[in-house]
Amino acid sequence: MKSPITGKEMPLTKEKRSMEFRKETFEIVFHYYRCEESEERFTTTSLDEVNMNQVYNQYRDKFNIPFPEEISKIREKYGLAATKMSEILGFGVNSYRQYEAGEMPSAANAKLIQMVAEPKTFINMVELCSTLDEKLKGKYIEKAQNLIENRNRNIFNLNFKEYLLGNHLADIYSGYRNPNFEKFTEMVVYFSDKVQPFKTKMNKLLFYADFLMFKQSCYSISGVRYKAIDRGPVPYNFQSFFEYLANQNEIDIITTEFNQGYTGEQFLAKKNRPFNANLFTKEELLVLEKVALAFKPTSTNNIIEPSHLEEAWKKNEKDKSIISYEYAFELIQI
Repeated sequence: MKSPITGKEMPLTKEKRSMEFRKETFEIVFHYYRCEESEERFTTTSLDEVNMNQVYNQYRDKFNIPFPEEISKIREKYGLAATKMSEILGFGVNSYRQYEAGEMPSAANAKLIQMVAEPKTFINMVELCSTLDEKLKGKYIEKAQNLIENRNRNIFNLNFKEYLLGNHLADIYSGYRNPNFEKFTEMVVYFSDKVQPFKTKMNKLLFYADFLMFKQSCYSISGVRYKAIDRGPVPYNFQSFFEYLANQNEIDIITTEFNQGYTGEQFLAKKNRPFNANLFTKEELLVLEKVALAFKPTSTNNIIEPSHLEEAWKKNEKDKSIISYEYAFELIQI
């Protein structure tokens, strides 16, 4: 960004700063541009969003307020309009839509939203809603009952997916997203197609994609947690997850023997299994593309060394810790 005072490019500056929201104080990494000659400070709309999203995310985490994406998914699984969900919960007519758009619900409204994520509770709320006609009540109750039946039929598969990626709430260690099995699967499919990486490189591609997205928006793509191990950052339970995808014919994993006496597992896309871009936002797709282009020519060994320069790895490798997404603001390789 050029200084409106001197016309020269200004460096992007980051510093720890305290900000208040609803009488609570939060520590964030504040982003701004600084004019070196006048020492004036400037922000852009995107930087303002990054700064404020840090505050909102910490507030939601502290008071267990669901995130907009979660709020939308709860409504969508019942197949009703936002105005109808507001009606069932006793909110103002446009409240639920506004919460989906990012407005912060009160603690009481947040609790109601979380409660109706359970189909049995949703059924009770529908039955108690005096403004719905009986036909709509029957329709919504039938949908919730079908969800209960489907969950009972697929309980083993659901539990196994939760085991693979974890079943944690959205927090700083998941990039303020709940783990999304489908999106993480598609990320693996994407890099298998565009890069054909070996396993160690695949782990780094996934790490850089999620952390770069967080750096730009304060939200990860997948909601997956990453751990620092000897060879760099890796997704939680990555070995079991990759084996599951191969067994489900989502990707091919080819074992190659090298002259040095070791073997490598290479990820390849299946011809009859296209990448599903519809699960991602435009910004997320751009991040995937950027990571693929940046590291495609890089060998596995040459991607390990740069990942060891990242603070995300250096500060967590000793204890093999789960990596906070706050380290995304310190990425140096991309």
